[in-house]
Amino acid sequence: MTFRKEELHLAASHVLENAPGKMLCFFGDMGAGKTTLIKSIVKELGASDEANSPTFGLVNEYHDNSGNLLAYHFDFYRLENELEALDLGLDDYLSSGAWIFIEWPEKIQSLLPQDSVSIFLHFIDENTRSIDFSTD
Repeated sequence: MTFRKEELHLAASHVLENAPGKMLCFFGDMGAGKTTLIKSIVKELGASDEANSPTFGLVNEYHDNSGNLLAYHFDFYRLENELEALDLGLDDYLSSGAWIFIEWPEKIQSLLPQDSVSIFLHFIDENTRSIDFSTD
């Protein structure tokens, strides 16, 4: 799917409707729009708060207006090794049943469950991106 910035909500809906699972791993160059797309997905899920990047805290948690858990959003850009993700309690998060959004999943490749969905964001131009899915 190719989309422009003003169509971001359509891309978020497309991901939610077409992803074959709730564990989504976002791949793309710095500035490709991984965080921006995740923010839009979280909004589409009905989160009570606006999503933001968990770069420094590594994980953010999102709930709906009733306080029900919707999703966890990880940004592993600053991770030095996979042990740091395990120390964070990654296994517990992954088994929560919530939507899981992971930026920089290549940093924890051997820890990712087999049912995770890879989403590749491609920079086309300043206002246009494309996304592809893979379950390999």
